[in-house]
Amino acid sequence: MATAGRQQTATDKVRDAERARDELRNALKAAGVKLPSLGLDVASCSGSDPLALIDLGRCNVATARALAAVLRPTGDARRQGAGA
Repeated sequence: MATAGRQQTATDKVRDAERARDELRNALKAAGVKLPSLGLDVASCSGSDPLALIDLGRCNVATARALAAVLRPTGDARRQGAGA
C-alpha cells in the first residue's frame, strides 16, 4: 500500500513539472521568447522518487539575448541602450 502512495506522489511530481513547463512556455511566449528545447528532463522524471526537472534546453544567441532583455528590470539602463 505504501508503494501505491509513493507512485502517486511520483506521478504528481511529473504532472506538476509538466504544468510548470507549460506555464513557463506561455509566459515566455507572451514576452516574445521561444526556447525551442524547453521540456522535461526525461532522466529526472523516472524512478520511484523523481526530481522532475525542467530542461530549458539550448537556444541561439538571439534567443538568449531576447530572454535576457525580458528578464532585466524595466529601468535597467542597458536595456535602453545607455549602458556599457
